[in-house]
Amino acid sequence: MILSFKGLKDTSSWEAAGIALPGYDPEALARNTKNAPRWVHFGIGNIFRIFIGGIADRLISEGYLDTGIVCVETYDYEVVDRIYRPFDNLALAVTLHSDGQVDKRVLGSMAEAVKADMADAEARNRLKEIFIAPSLQMVSFTITEKGYALRGTDGSYLGYVARDMVAGPKEVTGAMGILTALLYDRYLAGGAPLALVSMDNVSRNGDKLRAGLLETAEVWTRKGFTEVGFLDYLNDPACISFPLTMIDKITPRPSEAVGEMLRADGVEDMDIVVTAKHTYIAPFVNAERPQYLVVEDTFPNGRPPLEKAGVYMTDRETVNKSERMKVTVCLNPIHTALCTFDCLLGNALFADGMHDPDLAELARRVGYVEGLPVVEDPGILSPRAFLDELMAERFPNPYLGDTSARIAVDISQMTAIRFGENIKAYVARDGSAEALTAIPLAIAGWFRYLLAVDDQGRPFTLSPDPMLGMLTDALSGVRFGEPDSLTGQLKPLLANKTLFGMDLYEAGIGEKIEDMVRDMLAGPGAVRRTLHSRLFGDGK
Repeated sequence: MILSFKGLKDTSSWEAAGIALPGYDPEALARNTKNAPRWVHFGIGNIFRIFIGGIADRLISEGYLDTGIVCVETYDYEVVDRIYRPFDNLALAVTLHSDGQVDKRVLGSMAEAVKADMADAEARNRLKEIFIAPSLQMVSFTITEKGYALRGTDGSYLGYVARDMVAGPKEVTGAMGILTALLYDRYLAGGAPLALVSMDNVSRNGDKLRAGLLETAEVWTRKGFTEVGFLDYLNDPACISFPLTMIDKITPRPSEAVGEMLRADGVEDMDIVVTAKHTYIAPFVNAERPQYLVVEDTFPNGRPPLEKAGVYMTDRETVNKSERMKVTVCLNPIHTALCTFDCLLGNALFADGMHDPDLAELARRVGYVEGLPVVEDPGILSPRAFLDELMAERFPNPYLGDTSARIAVDISQMTAIRFGENIKAYVARDGSAEALTAIPLAIAGWFRYLLAVDDQGRPFTLSPDPMLGMLTDALSGVRFGEPDSLTGQLKPLLANKTLFGMDLYEAGIGEKIEDMVRDMLAGPGAVRRTLHSRLFGDGK
């Protein structure tokens, strides 16, 4: 069986393999989409395909939508060349249940794939054609937090952003510059309304998208690249909206075990691809069953009936509460807290750590003990029920195959939200966060992880992070087996408001974290001893 328009015509073979096919004609859908695009998505990796693509697939299957998604890649063009186009933009979605059951389905909702290569005349013209179409209602994004960033930790523009600011709309390379240039095309073509919907796992994601876009447009206006009226267009919520969202679905890298299963089913060419930019992707996507998407319902040009596919459409305040529940309490802080300890203690899979009594207790403390007391109930989702599902079904799912090394990617970009918001809440409530133990322990575990030496003194490879060089340089001189080698290297990091959203010494936990790191340096087994004693001992 071949994953292609032609290959899907052999319906009996797919059915015999237990793989569900689209209940519509993907080729006809692609033609409809090309003529009247309604939905564009930037950032076309794994979570987009199985979750957002799955939402569109359901809407199309049930007759609520007659066009698919235009898939735009701004970062890794190999994804288009090696995963989308060879398979006619189809994807094989594999859902891994916690009881071992597997659901397999071909998704045909991704109707077109375009590289956002503004130096390529054909790609640039196609993107312009899409963006000036009055039919276009929404542009959604899963480009990661880095995609919205304009500046580095020193406050200056990132290199490619600085070039985009000087070059203007015709020669942009970064996601925010590309989007601004395409919106300028739309403005010049009559300024039809549009919703720009960040679906990234980022606090107040719509606001971050708006900030990056507006700053780019403001610089270009000052330089004379764009008309002053363009800023008015972007600032008018009746023209351009930036809904907030909360998204949740654990989507690991593609699993070789899943690839082998599909090959055994008779599906050809199911190899995992690792691109030159280190994107792990395959013609299939494997993920868990639970998924949540909460969206602020502000769409000035109309929208697909997303609620028909299980999306929570609501107001801004409810999205904020849902996002804070997930990102600062229930899911992401636990992921970040445990993944570095997993690497230190030799657990490859996140599920393995959840079966470790010490790490399970750390997860419980971060979520139930230190998180739930300072989180608001969003109403549409119960924080306790959400956390219960995570702890009982999602985190321990051994079939998901989610690695702690994957979860540890880009931690520096997330600590301010995943830990900083709760620390701030305790400072606001109690005047200090000194009563906390699990969250400081998680932060200490991250710093100990950055030494790239496990609890037995064996070296391991750190996961990618844009601040990795700065962080490891800052910790130079700190040595495994030598607690006294920690002589103040952590102070500028723990006081860094970019990293944590506040000065952790002012919050009352800076010294505590230093002590925890020092304890973890005391030779083989010190990480385990510190973890256990802080959680089950006197907590000093």
